[in-house]
Amino acid sequence: MRIDISRVTAAAVSLVLLGLFTSGCGLRIPADPGGTLSEVSGGVLRVGVSPEPGLVTVTDRGPSGPLVELVEGFAERAQAEIEWSVHSEERLVGMLESDAIDLAIGGFTEHTPWADRAGVSRGYPGITGADGPVVVLVQLGENEFLTELETFLDEEVGS
Repeated sequence: MRIDISRVTAAAVSLVLLGLFTSGCGLRIPADPGGTLSEVSGGVLRVGVSPEPGLVTVTDRGPSGPLVELVEGFAERAQAEIEWSVHSEERLVGMLESDAIDLAIGGFTEHTPWADRAGVSRGYPGITGADGPVVVLVQLGENEFLTELETFLDEEVGS
């Protein structure tokens, strides 16, 4: 078997140049086309809440429960203030699509019917009050934000 070293060298040079070109363009993977993580970090995290027994309770004093506490911990890490919105799941998905919120929490599971309209986290079965794996929703394509959120959730409740 004969190896043409000039072809191997050309392929290696092409890969190096591609890496340099994309890094010079500011390409980041995972990416946030809408810039959610940048806007949230040191800013405001807009969270939509759908009440779910054992996970999210809403009273006159605002939302509470295990999912709310996790979001508060994530916001603290991101040095972000939280702006809460309480609505039905369907309304929250519409708000994600229109960029009115960054994150939706409630009784969303791995079998959520909203997977074609929102980014869905991995399932987290270790969340207190959950009957099974719970997911959270973000705007479609905001993968850098979702990765940061999942990293936090992995540390707090495991996967």
